[in-house]
Amino acid sequence: MSDFSFARVKAVLWKDLLELKKNNGMIWSMLALPAVIVLVPLGIVRTYVANPSDPNFRAIALYYDFTVDTDNAARFLVDKVLADWFVLYLMMPVFVPILISSHAVSGEKEKRTLEPLLSSPVTPLELVIGKSLASLIPSVSVCLLAFFFLCVGVDLVAWPLAHDFILPNLMWTFGVFVIAPLFAFFGNGVAVLISARVGDSRLAQQLAGLFVLPLVGLAAGQFGGVLKAGPEYYALIGGIVLVLDLAIVFSARRLFDRERLMSRWG
Repeated sequence: MSDFSFARVKAVLWKDLLELKKNNGMIWSMLALPAVIVLVPLGIVRTYVANPSDPNFRAIALYYDFTVDTDNAARFLVDKVLADWFVLYLMMPVFVPILISSHAVSGEKEKRTLEPLLSSPVTPLELVIGKSLASLIPSVSVCLLAFFFLCVGVDLVAWPLAHDFILPNLMWTFGVFVIAPLFAFFGNGVAVLISARVGDSRLAQQLAGLFVLPLVGLAAGQFGGVLKAGPEYYALIGGIVLVLDLAIVFSARRLFDRERLMSRWG
């Protein structure tokens, strides 16, 4: 086997990034979810800011926490929706890598270029790492960009109520820079593993997409008041995903086999 080469990894990475750049449909698909993740909470926060003395807000605040100061119900609900919204934000670093990784594998299948690629000096390990980076770099970049616009938007909209900068706070900062990359690695790893086991790339993408559903369930529990979001809660979720990421790395070691990749992805 050839020695590991970062130059060959970089070559695979740039090849996939250039192909992604040419795919306008993929780029718009990547940006659709971040737009929703940013715009929807802004609309909710604006509702609370527009009429902070609304008695309905007091009733909602008491539903979530009967000890809350009802005079500050609107501010409590702003903080509550932002704390709960982070779990939906985490859908981005899971969904976008799945979208890109599945497409990258599908592209190699459709163009019949995987076998010549594996016949080149590029090793299976270098191929998987290069394609993974081509998925992770855009995904993390999109997440950071969405976080920036969310912070600016929330601070502008909520300023008349809070008279302070609400975002970024400690929970969101830790979540975006620590937990979100763990989720991005998880989404990419799931897409790679399933693609290696399933012959049809469309089926692989659909199966990998099912891993977003637990986040939807967590979000429903949080907005329903069953689960209480907060730094400790998200740190626990991050710890669980870290364990899953390590399991993916262990499982992916079996993928670094030229014959397996050619038979499954070729």
